[in-house]
Amino acid sequence: MANTMVRSFVQVAAAEEVSSPLRVVQMEGLAILKIIKHCKEFMPALVTGQLLGLDVGSVLEVTNCFPFPIREEDEEIEADGANYQLEMMRCLREVNVDNNTVGWYQSTYMGSYQTVELIETFMNYQENIRRCVCIIYDPSRSSQGVLALKALKLTDAFMDLYRASSLNGEKLREKNLTWVDIFEEIPIKVSNSALISAFMSELEPEAPVSQCDYDRLSLSTNPFMERNLEFLIECMDDLSMEQQKFQFYYRNVSRQQSQQQAWLQKRRAENMARKAAGEEPLPEEDPSNPIFKPLPEPSRLDSFLITNQISNYCSQINGSAGQSLNKFYLMEALHEK
Repeated sequence: MANTMVRSFVQVAAAEEVSSPLRVVQMEGLAILKIIKHCKEFMPALVTGQLLGLDVGSVLEVTNCFPFPIREEDEEIEADGANYQLEMMRCLREVNVDNNTVGWYQSTYMGSYQTVELIETFMNYQENIRRCVCIIYDPSRSSQGVLALKALKLTDAFMDLYRASSLNGEKLREKNLTWVDIFEEIPIKVSNSALISAFMSELEPEAPVSQCDYDRLSLSTNPFMERNLEFLIECMDDLSMEQQKFQFYYRNVSRQQSQQQAWLQKRRAENMARKAAGEEPLPEEDPSNPIFKPLPEPSRLDSFLITNQISNYCSQINGSAGQSLNKFYLMEALHEK
């Protein structure tokens, strides 16, 4: 009886764990500092690394991380990368550090991270990890006085369609999936132990204002705005090319339908003549005829990602412009006084 109750309790707990959605990514301050240090040291090159921690209910704890080595393109061997990860995790396990993979982190430039490669990496991780996240850090945005750190995951609805290779208009309308439903941003909570918090308070300078506070008042935002506008224009050109692909597809569909109608009218007239002659009518559909083969619809993935990227650039421009206006009004008030 006792064994049955324990087994039932374990099954219920496991079911609750599987069904509980991911709500918060709790990151140790040391892991965040490692990510920032790694990304800043290799700017403007893009880097990536492994996240380690625990998956506890609705909270994904990121307690440690380690960087992936940067190799030249001709030296990039997948087996070497996998061996490096396994060796690093073995070393961390020997020193009693969390070695469970919970995702990866990567740097980005001006928020340009929404790519097909990111989605494919997510799908590869999902094969072995039930829930994983990608931590995106943007050193260029952080230089503007904002900690550009976010945790992303793919939505379940998008992953199901991507696995089935059903990213066409019909399936997207059936699932009511739009471009905003690809990625889901998970709130990040920074957690430090009591000893680290006490140590940080001891290190806090006596001066009430630091150099970082002065940097936030910098009025030079032209380079950041210009680069964002350049990337936004490039994305608009890419979106226009994607729209031209769909226009070409719909023109071909319309042309095929016209050819099918003309062929059917010709076949019906021929069948009427055969009936008048007492012969058997021919079938009105001919699968072997090329005009009856359905045309493959282009995938909507690229256009969705480009639209997401455009929205991200617009948000960055809006936020930067708002901060600039606040600084200008502040400086104007200080000069008047």
